[in-house]
Amino acid sequence: MLMTKRKPTTVGEILIEEFMQPLGLTQGALAKAMGVQRKHVNELCNDRRNVTASTALILARVFGNTADFWLNVQRRTDLWNALHSPRERDRIDRARPLKVAA
Repeated sequence: MLMTKRKPTTVGEILIEEFMQPLGLTQGALAKAMGVQRKHVNELCNDRRNVTASTALILARVFGNTADFWLNVQRRTDLWNALHSPRERDRIDRARPLKVAA
């Protein structure tokens, strides 16, 4: 479980601040390099689209890192959101551990 109270950095923030800005990439240029529509990149940048396995593979190929990097960023955000959502927290708290026979 995540032990921090600080919201993790999102895919969009990392994409913009750590990759696009230093390389001087626009959303259009990144979309072209990725072979996707500009809307796809815009939604990633604005955290309105989650990173899927195929998107992670594309980003890894474009930036020379790993798909695991992108999926882990998404996973941390998803876990944090679930733990801090009252609705999801209620569902989590209703779950009971199974008693295992010894």
